[in-house]
Amino acid sequence: MQDCLMLSRLVYHYTRLTTLLARRLRNSFYLYLAALMTLGVLLDAAVFHVGENMRQKAFDFVVRHRIYTPQPDPDIVIVDVDEASIAALAPDYGRWPWPRQVFGEFVEKLQQQKPRAIVFDILFSDADLYNPDSDAYFNAVIAAADNLFFPFLRLPESQDTLSQIHPWMIPGVQRIADPRQAPAPPAPASGTTVAVVLPHFEAALKAGRLGTHNIYPDPDGIVREYRLWQDKDGWRLPSLPLVVGQAMGGKPPAQDSLLLNWRGGPFSYRYVSFADVYRDMTAKTPRRPADEFTGKIVIIGSTAPSLFDLKATAMARMHPGVEILATAIDNLKRGDPMRFWRGALPYLLLSLCVIWLTTAAFYHNVERDRFDRLFGMSQFLLLAVSYVGVSFANAYIDLSAPVTWAVLYFGIAKVYALATDRAMQGRLAMETAAGAESIQVLVMPVLFESGEPMGDAVLKRVRRAVQEAVELPCSVEALRGTQGGIWGLFGDMLVLTWQTHSQDTRAAAAMQADAQRLVDRLPGLLARQGVPVGIGFRHVLHKGKIDGDGDTAPQWRVLFAQAILKLEQRNAR
Repeated sequence: MQDCLMLSRLVYHYTRLTTLLARRLRNSFYLYLAALMTLGVLLDAAVFHVGENMRQKAFDFVVRHRIYTPQPDPDIVIVDVDEASIAALAPDYGRWPWPRQVFGEFVEKLQQQKPRAIVFDILFSDADLYNPDSDAYFNAVIAAADNLFFPFLRLPESQDTLSQIHPWMIPGVQRIADPRQAPAPPAPASGTTVAVVLPHFEAALKAGRLGTHNIYPDPDGIVREYRLWQDKDGWRLPSLPLVVGQAMGGKPPAQDSLLLNWRGGPFSYRYVSFADVYRDMTAKTPRRPADEFTGKIVIIGSTAPSLFDLKATAMARMHPGVEILATAIDNLKRGDPMRFWRGALPYLLLSLCVIWLTTAAFYHNVERDRFDRLFGMSQFLLLAVSYVGVSFANAYIDLSAPVTWAVLYFGIAKVYALATDRAMQGRLAMETAAGAESIQVLVMPVLFESGEPMGDAVLKRVRRAVQEAVELPCSVEALRGTQGGIWGLFGDMLVLTWQTHSQDTRAAAAMQADAQRLVDRLPGLLARQGVPVGIGFRHVLHKGKIDGDGDTAPQWRVLFAQAILKLEQRNAR
């Protein structure tokens, strides 16, 4: 019993609060909420970056489930130093790393098939002290080729001051113009250094076909982009995909990062085992096709877990680094990386646009059922735009954060609208003292006289306008005149009900005055809601009492019936 009493009091105080909001704020609440949301969007864009994280997660979902996924370039082949290759060659060459002679022989045999490019995703950073002849042989093979590409490693910028390598010492690194000035910038100071790990082989450095193969994940640890170049004091350090892509005739985008257009999950490209190919090449009677790699871009890398070149990407938790490199080269070669709006401005504009459009609908009391349907459809369409763009146009239009802000605003505004509607209706008799045995009620049916029904949308607008026009808590119910049978005798009608304590004569007089004020305003109110001029109305005021000790439902029905009879009797006279 005590729990029920406590719950009753909570409901009572909650309803008083919503009544106060309804009386004081009314539709201004939607403007205050929009202003608060605007502040939230600005803070998020500048400080918290929650919307940016939404963009990343939404992109991952859409790109994994898109309708059409581009096929990987058939001219890109990955020669995989997998665990099976490491185990297969271990009896002859030991565990990893193998002597460079192995790669020298592989490249020499591979060149006989005239591949378009051979790209190493393996960093040869140090000399093999135990096999100097092997290194010399590999260096000679590199010098004789004009289609080999090698990576170098960019170390963290914090280590630049510890390095003895100047940018101009790195083959392939170019001077860049200062974007703030038309002429090229002055030469960097002689003390400018950059921390990198270069290939050990002189022939690779002399050829100059070098690029960084660093993969930089987003702050959440997921790889979605490939950085094409890095600038250092007027010098540009190109990435390996950029160097290869330009050599293949590809045109790099204007941005320094490539949003990868994935070709599928891991192992979407054609893979061949290094050991299988190497043994076949060195066999007396090769069995593999003699033109297997003719005209191909051959990328030599590793998927062996023991070599730790696996990354989390938008497509999978463990994605081979060599395939990320292959995807970047493929995107540049075919010129089809993902395009998307960068920066905070598009996010701000779209978010504020949907917030304030939703605000306008609530503030101007757009017909609620229709607005609910339109809002749901609009959010679905916005997300569909992102989905279709990724699937067919290689364009990611990020609408996840604006849609989230719109849904958040709509949810809060909808709760407020429902709560204040109930408070304005006064169903809980907020002005009645708690524990009263009976209440006095003023019922006012308003019957609209027309040969045709007003229509559901018009009647709802009129009901909403009446709720806002009354000054005291009042229940406003709409009855439509479209029922069949004997119920068709009823026309479109509003039924207003005021309640107060049975002994409160002052409140009873206030209810009577509130009803009369509404009657005086009603013609103008109907005109503003688009009710045709030919539609009139009749009303009557009927007083009654509800005994709180008994069953109240039959008493309310009797009061309603009495009010309707009184209305008809007055019309008959």
